[in-house]
Order: sequence, then structure tokens, then C-alpha cells
Amino acid sequence: MKRQLAGTAALLRLALRRDRVMMPVWVLATSLLVVSMPNALGSVYETAAERATAASAMNANSSLRALYGPVFADSLGGLTAWRAGVFAAVLAGIMSLVVVVRHTREEEETGRQELLSAAMVGRRAPLTAALLAALLANSLVGLLITAGLAGQGATGALALGLAVAGAGTVVATAAAVAAQLTESARAAKGVAAAVLGAAFVLKAAGDSGAAAGESALTWASPLGWVEHVRAFGGERWWVLALFAAAVAAQGALAYALAGRRDVGMSFLAGRPGPAEGRLGGTGALAWRLQRGSLLGWSAGFLIAGLVFGGMAEGAADLVGDNAKTREIIERMGGRSALSDAFLAAMAGMLGLVAALFVVSSVLRLQAEESGQRAEPLLAHAVGRLRWAGGHLAVAFGGSALILALGGLGLGLGHGQGAADTAGAVGACLAQLPAVWTIGALAVLLYGAAPRLAPAAWAVAGTALALGWVGPALNVPQAVMDLSPFTHLPKLPGATEIAWTPLALLTTLAAALTATGLTTLRHRDLTP
Repeated sequence: MKRQLAGTAALLRLALRRDRVMMPVWVLATSLLVVSMPNALGSVYETAAERATAASAMNANSSLRALYGPVFADSLGGLTAWRAGVFAAVLAGIMSLVVVVRHTREEEETGRQELLSAAMVGRRAPLTAALLAALLANSLVGLLITAGLAGQGATGALALGLAVAGAGTVVATAAAVAAQLTESARAAKGVAAAVLGAAFVLKAAGDSGAAAGESALTWASPLGWVEHVRAFGGERWWVLALFAAAVAAQGALAYALAGRRDVGMSFLAGRPGPAEGRLGGTGALAWRLQRGSLLGWSAGFLIAGLVFGGMAEGAADLVGDNAKTREIIERMGGRSALSDAFLAAMAGMLGLVAALFVVSSVLRLQAEESGQRAEPLLAHAVGRLRWAGGHLAVAFGGSALILALGGLGLGLGHGQGAADTAGAVGACLAQLPAVWTIGALAVLLYGAAPRLAPAAWAVAGTALALGWVGPALNVPQAVMDLSPFTHLPKLPGATEIAWTPLALLTTLAAALTATGLTTLRHRDLTP
């Protein structure tokens, strides 16, 4: 066994060096999301009576329970665990699957692992190093959450920190299994992300029907276990054993699979292609490569729209006479009728998430180049602009599609007729100029400095953070204006639509995209 783990320490140092920017940023962002909640919630619900009333209203709303889970305590700590616990666990899970797949299957796919394995590197050393890196990142998230919430109650803070770290580690070991089964890093990430998505769906389905959170479906989900720990609400320490058992079982399976295959091989072989090619051009190739991702995002946006739309009518009852909660919703969705303001806020949230899709889709160009799949294609009668144009058509057109489906879901969930459904679709499509601006910035970074292209994730993440927690934290307007989404009209409900910001953002997106394509045309491909 010692020989099979040889070189683990060196590979761990290499992984931490490669992730020296991404990992700290993700850890800090996830932790700050949680530790900033008590101040935000305290400014909204200033008294114990207000918090108790809000908790009762939240538990009575099945849509809110599906999204956030039940409230087990009406203290600021309890409301923080309710509002941010599961979402912090989701963020920790995404970070974990990216880290594990990057240092396992992606290394094999690019051929770097074969070179490393020629040295004194054990068979299971790469997997061990990747899991240790993910464990370290999740431990830091848990430690920062515990330290940041200690003022709300040390016991509850520790329980929440351990629960979030445990959920992230469970996803890390699931990603480790996926990396052994699939033949590409993209497929491994897709499988791990599907597992995480299924966990959220199970939790949401269970919580929507059981206010106490005792549904069997909730217990079947690691994200449901985060709720069941009941941080700040009579902690259930034994639930943490479920995380440990899942990590041990999945980790053992990953190690067993890793010892039974060759480097670069997988247990689930890809399907062979047809004897004769069926792709008619670069656009068809881009669609073939990205269709699975686009279909998944489309289904997710439609479902999210239905859930958010169903919550709109209960917005007034949930807010009640709380002026500060009303003010936050109005800051997010404009000063229209409260249900319209809520729908506008949800349309804005869908736009923020769509920015993540467009960045992911644009950066597929970098993945094709770094994986040395672009150069053989460009060696034929295919220009760089034509090749890139196919992927950008999927990125920018796909963002319009998923937003339209999200708007359709909002309208159908709200159930107010065809005219209101069309208005909801229009409200979501109004987010496109800002989404395209962030996507265009990704094009510029990829074209001019491909090594800096991943920084587009930081831009999209910053916009998401400002849009999500900025209104609740009363972030200064000068900071909020840094996000292109701040300048969009708040639809539906706005009496007048400001067309100038939409036109300016669309023009900016076109200019950034053109500049990025120009620089791509004149630079060398990454060796």
C-alpha cells in the first residue's frame, strides 16, 4: 500500500500550487456568504417577535421550504442556517467536484498523468492527492464558518461548519468515483454535477411536503443531512456520521476502481462514432459538443421558473408588514406591486445564473484548444473565426433559450394568463445584454490571454454575489453599479423601459466579442 501512495505529498503540493488562486477565492466566497447572513437578517428582522413570525410564515410556504428547507430555530443563527446552509453546501460541492476531477481525470485526459506516472508515483497517489486537496478546502470552509458564526453560538456554528464541510467532501468522493468511470473530464464533472443536482431535487421534493423536514426523500439526500444537523436548533450530532459513512463508502469504491484500470482508461467506454461523419460544419460540431450541457441548463431553468413563479403570490403574505423586507425585494425588483417586484427579482436572479452558463459555454473554446483538439480541425479549410463562431452561437443563443424557458416557467408558475406569461418571458430576456456582456468579456480574455480566461468565472461570481446579497447588505450603489445587471430595467412592473442601458450593454458586448475574436485570429494557439 505504501508503494501505491508514493509521491502523494508532491502531487498534493502541485495541486495546491495550481489551485492557489481558485481555491482560496472559492473558500472565502462560500464562507462569506454564510457569515454575512446574521447582519443581513438582523437588519430585516430586528426583534425576536419578527423573527418568530417570519419563521412561521416560511415554514407554512411549501415553495420556500422546497428552496431553502424548514426553519428549526428563529434565532439569527437558526435563520442563517436555514437561509445559507444548503446553498453553502452546494457551493462547497461544486468546488470539490472541480478540484477532484481536475487533478484526476483531467490529468489523464491531457496526458500529463502518464508523464508523472513514469516517475516514482504510486497508482493511487493522484486520487489521494486530489481528495486531500478537496478535504483541505472543505475543512477551511467549515473552519471559517465556525469562526465567523461563533458569536451566534459556538455549538451551532460548529455544527453548521461541519455539515457544510461534510457535504462538500461527500461530493468530492462522488466525483472521485465518476472520474474512474468516465473517459473524459467533462463527462466526470457532468456525472458529479448530476449527483449534486439529484441531491437538491430530493431535498426539495421532501421539504415541500413536510414542514418538519422529516420526509424520507430529504433523508436520502446529503443536502438534506445538512438540514437534519439542525444547527442552532437543537443539534443532532449523530447525523454527521452519515457524512462520514458516505465518504468512506464512496472513497473505498473510488480506490477499488482506481486499482483495476490503466491510466487513461475508464470503465464506461464512449460510444464509437458512425462510420461516416454526420456533422455538416463547425456549428454542428459545437452543438454536438455542448448540447448535453444546454439541455440540462434548459430543464433547470424551466423548473426554477416554475418554482419561483409559484412563490410570487405568497410574497405579500410572507413579507407582511415588514418594511425592510419589502425594501430589499423592491431593491432587487423595482418599486412596483410586490408580486411584480418579486417576479422581477427572480428574473434578475435567473439572469445572474445564466451568466455562469455563458461563461462555461464560451470557455469550451479554451478546453478544445488546451486539449489539442482544435489544432487538427483548424489544419483543414476551417478558419478560426468560423470555428469560434459555432461555439459562440451556442453560448449566446443558448443563454437566450434558457432565459426564455425560465421566463416561461415564471409565467406558468404564477398562473396569471398568457399576457403575464409573455411579460415574464420578456423580463427574463431583458437580462440578455448583461449576460452577453459577461460572456463577451470571457471571449476577450480567451482571445487575448487564454491563461487568464478562467478569470471570467470571478467576474460572473462577483456579479452573482452582488445581485444576491448586495440588496440585503445595503452595499453602496457605486459598488452595485460595477455589475452590468444593476443597469437593467426591473421587469415586469416597470412603467417605462429604459432602452439606453440595454443598447449600450449590447453594443459593449458586441465590441468586446469582436476584439476577442480579432486577438484570437492573430495569436498562436496554446502548445
